[in-house]
Amino acid sequence: QVQLVESGGGLVQPGGSLRLSCAASGSISSIYVMGWYRRTPGTQRELVARINSGGSTDYADSVKGRFTISRDNAKKNVYLQMNSLKPEDTAVYLCNVRTIYGLDFWGKGTLVTVSL
Repeated sequence: QVQLVESGGGLVQPGGSLRLSCAASGSISSIYVMGWYRRTPGTQRELVARINSGGSTDYADSVKGRFTISRDNAKKNVYLQMNSLKPEDTAVYLCNVRTIYGLDFWGKGTLVTVSL
């Protein structure tokens, strides 16, 4: 089992920045991929960014050039630096990990609101 706790969400104006953090605990040695997804009312959960243990990253087209994902392999923390935020980035952001056994674990999410 892996437990995930997100932090760093909040209210920000368009064009602003936020940094999300996710701390993993439990069976952290089995973690392979760490990532961020987001969910808005009426929409399915979508991938924002992910990073594997080798440092390879994937980003949603909508956030490329604005968001940067990073991880601390020793602490098994993952971060999402979000710059040039837009109202359409408003969502609940969820931390996800996938283990080497193919199991997925999710955090409860942190709300990001981009508004004047």
